Amino acid sequence: MSPHNRSIFLGVDVGTGSARAGLFDEAGKLLGSASSPIQIWKEGDCVEQSSTDIWLAICTAVKRALSLSDVAGEVVTGIGFAATCSLVAVDSEGQPVSVSWSGDTRRNVIVWMDHRAVKQAERINSFNSPVLQYCGGSISPEMQPPKLLWVKENLQESWSMTWRWMDLSDWLSYKATGDDTRSMCTTVCKWTYLGHAHMQHIDENSSRDMEACGWDDDFWEEIGLSDLVDGHHSKIGRSVAFPGHALGCGLTSEAAQARKFELGLVTGTPVGTSLIDAHAGGVGVMESVPESEANESVDEDAICRRMVLVCGTSTCHIRSQGASCSSPVSGDHFAMVPELWLTEGGQSATGALLDYIVDNHVASSHLGNLAASQNISLFQMLNNLLLQMMHDIGTPFIAALTADLHVLPDFHGNRSPIADPNAKGMICGLNLDTNERQLALQYFATVQGLAYGTRHIIEHCNEHGHKIDTLFASGGLSKNSLFIQEHADIIGCPIILPRESESVLLGAAILGAVAAKKYPTLRDAMKALNAPGQIIHPSKDPRVKKYHDAKYRIFRQLYEQQLSHRSIMAEALS
Repeated sequence: MSPHNRSIFLGVDVGTGSARAGLFDEAGKLLGSASSPIQIWKEGDCVEQSSTDIWLAICTAVKRALSLSDVAGEVVTGIGFAATCSLVAVDSEGQPVSVSWSGDTRRNVIVWMDHRAVKQAERINSFNSPVLQYCGGSISPEMQPPKLLWVKENLQESWSMTWRWMDLSDWLSYKATGDDTRSMCTTVCKWTYLGHAHMQHIDENSSRDMEACGWDDDFWEEIGLSDLVDGHHSKIGRSVAFPGHALGCGLTSEAAQARKFELGLVTGTPVGTSLIDAHAGGVGVMESVPESEANESVDEDAICRRMVLVCGTSTCHIRSQGASCSSPVSGDHFAMVPELWLTEGGQSATGALLDYIVDNHVASSHLGNLAASQNISLFQMLNNLLLQMMHDIGTPFIAALTADLHVLPDFHGNRSPIADPNAKGMICGLNLDTNERQLALQYFATVQGLAYGTRHIIEHCNEHGHKIDTLFASGGLSKNSLFIQEHADIIGCPIILPRESESVLLGAAILGAVAAKKYPTLRDAMKALNAPGQIIHPSKDPRVKKYHDAKYRIFRQLYEQQLSHRSIMAEALS
């Protein structure tokens, strides 16, 4: 096939620490990818970034990915963006507006993990608005309304200057196309937009540039943000579209040209409405079923039994279904794939927690140097050390190494299923050892604690009408074999890894494929471009199940103990 006749789709993903770009062919195979770091400011509960810095990192990554893939910019058929659900503030000229106590205009992005608005979230939840039923009954400080309220109450000048408040992925597509249409995914999942108001708009002709009729004006007025209702919600979104629908006239000439701050692509290249990064991971993996199950995927019930774990800095647990369940985990959203409801849960710190546990141990530096000398990652070194410890000690299976060490991984609060942003992390079973083996055990117990948290989320789902029996895993942590095997053993479900490990990039690229009209629907594109890789099965050893059942009981008790401790201290301080 002539290179000019083939279709190549570009996916862009902005994570917490870097911007990445990947190019995929018509079979969903990764041709090449590149990344570029982005700056982050952390001061207490405040975590901020710069949209200018993020766009420069994207341009750098895209041009590097084109070069590494030996792909010319004019060959790219469509583009899609995915990003963390961070909050961007820009003025009437599209320039950054500071959201920082520092007043630094570069710092115009409140990062998703920022917890400055815990009190505002508690106040919003006290109103018990009907929209909260679609957020699992309560709003998180990681969502946008509490952060908006915080800015209005604390940075009045910035509040007055801001012309548009945007989810980061929506800002990226706006920057690329000049089209301010917002994504159904971002607005529903992080802004309380009621996406099911558009259930009749799922076909191609009626779903473009839909008037934003899903905002609940009473909610915004009740929480003290009635000014966001003005101008037909112009500051937060006057029109919405389902993910993958073509925006504007494609790439603007300003965004396309091959200068320092631009992409090096062709003006007019179709750009699809965006997704939150975790949901792009869902789109990039959810149809990665083995051939033996491919026919089953036409059955709506089949997709309802699947859950995708998008495991990175945090983990998002994503599941789609044909009808709303009666008692959601973090709310049922009409948000990701048209015609399907989305149920999601999450853990606010997974990769970030493992980094914290490892980096703050005295043995980390020495072990890191040793790993570098062997040209392997520090986590692979830890996994190898645990295998050696199992053989040296003679434990019956590797998980038994942590019989005396238990971790509650809520170091950044509990997003699901408890929805307690005030939850804290706990480690039970420490001693005075400071050697590499003790670090390996603490790391391993943390991996298990994260897996017990996922088990808790899945059990909560299944107790409320779901029937999850198959997991898919994507994101950086899915490349850690110990992390995935422990999840399979602890949850008791097989875990399917996609053929292409960069599933978030693939999900973003699929948005571009749909925008370019290469597939009639998002679901069709998913079926064509998703593909399965390795399948990880849970251990068949009954001792492993018995062991994890026991540790899971302790895991659940740790939070109950924390609640008791909290109550005792509150009484002492009253």
